[in-house]
Amino acid sequence: MAAPVKLDHRSTGYSLERAYWLALASALAYKDEAAVEAQAREWGFETVRHHETRFTPPFPLQDTQAYTMASHDMIVTAFRGTEPQQIKDWLSDATTPPRRGPADIGYVHYGFGEALESIWPDVKNTHAELRTNGQTVWFTGHSLGGALAMLAGARMYLEDPRLAADGVYTYGQPRTCDSTLAKAYNKGFRNRMYRFVNNNDIVPQMPPAPAYSHVEALRYIDSHGKVRDAMPVVGGLLDRAAGLTADPLAPASDGVRDHFMHSYLTALEKNLT
Repeated sequence: MAAPVKLDHRSTGYSLERAYWLALASALAYKDEAAVEAQAREWGFETVRHHETRFTPPFPLQDTQAYTMASHDMIVTAFRGTEPQQIKDWLSDATTPPRRGPADIGYVHYGFGEALESIWPDVKNTHAELRTNGQTVWFTGHSLGGALAMLAGARMYLEDPRLAADGVYTYGQPRTCDSTLAKAYNKGFRNRMYRFVNNNDIVPQMPPAPAYSHVEALRYIDSHGKVRDAMPVVGGLLDRAAGLTADPLAPASDGVRDHFMHSYLTALEKNLT
């Protein structure tokens, strides 16, 4: 799918066009290396690096995957997500304690912390190698990838504020950290973090609060596919109910259906047109 707008490597700040394009970049993380490199070149990125590692605790053997693409003006790292059932297994695992957060601030879900730790040195070194022109830096990801993108932004900022990313856009991100880290993140990433949630997407509702919290800057996609800057409590409940009843033959599947990356892309594209 081609973006309906030309990608501006020099622009900053929030826009629906950027949200849509970074959603495409998140979707591309599910593709193989050749597909990533071909698309990156079409988008105007001269250099691509692939990141992949394996880790085990406390889940069955998993891959953590991401890619970084760089141009003269912009660097983007997109983290790969996982299937809804797999991430539900991750989020329901309560056998391990949480992990200390970046710069020892608060704590994060153990699985997410370990997954990022396994790949972060390579991502960090790649940014140090490729950021030779003061390029803007962006992290993005869907599902598990969204959690890793948020934590990557947190690590970069909290461990060295001079390296703060210019933007973090996530799609279907689960709750990732406690309220202490969320507050520190919200302060550092005001007007730079945007967390998209599609109606009844089940993954952002896990792990349960208050043990885990969401970062701010919600962009809620309602049952009609419209992107809203917030989700009113009463109106949001009614809208979620509308989404559940949209498919009378399979209302329980709505939370999984709304989580798929193509559902986010479809909604964002609709808002652009």
